[in-house]
Order: sequence, then structure tokens, then C-alpha cells
Amino acid sequence: MEFICYPKCSTCQKAKKWLDENKIVYTERHIVEANPSAEELKMWYKRSGLPLKKFFNTSGRLYKEMKLKDKLSEMSEEEQIKLLATNGMLVKRPLVVDEDKVLVGFKETEWKEKLI
Repeated sequence: MEFICYPKCSTCQKAKKWLDENKIVYTERHIVEANPSAEELKMWYKRSGLPLKKFFNTSGRLYKEMKLKDKLSEMSEEEQIKLLATNGMLVKRPLVVDEDKVLVGFKETEWKEKLI
């Protein structure tokens, strides 16, 4: 299982602590140093069953600076995935990815249900 995070993010820190407390084995990946590729994002998006918008860090500074709230609706899925692949700070985090699961953001009840 891969835990994709931004170490300075408080939500990522909470999620990591939760994984450790529940003795869940994972490989940590820094989302900025090892930004997800368009291929990975497309695969995760399809596997997650979530709307693509859920993969965007809508509360992030970069998202707001780029005024993506207004632009995303005019972009194709392919364009949105390519945009996400340009900068890890655009991607909602943390992400947990394994063979059959993709969890976006940290919601303890969902993680408990799907990971324990």
C-alpha cells in the first residue's frame, strides 16, 4: 500500500499517525518530490469510483491562484488529469493506494471501514 502525502500537511500527519497506530504497513511517498503521473492519476481515478474533482486540492493556494474553480468545468477529463500531474500541490492528499482501493483525503471512519 502506498501512502501519498505532503509531510507538512496537518491532515497528512494525522493520517500517518492513524496508520501507524493501527499497524498498517505502507510505503510513504512525498507528493511534491514524486508527483503522480497522468497515467497513475487516470488509473486511480477510474479505480476510486469518485468524481475527478475529488482529486483536486480545492482548499490549496495553487488551486485558488490558478482560479481552477471556474476553469475545471470547461476542461476535459484528460486535460484535468494532465493538469493534476503537473504539480503535486494540486492533488488532494493524503492518498492511499493499493491493488483494489484508492482513498482520497483522510476521513477516519472511511479509512477504518476500508483498511482495517
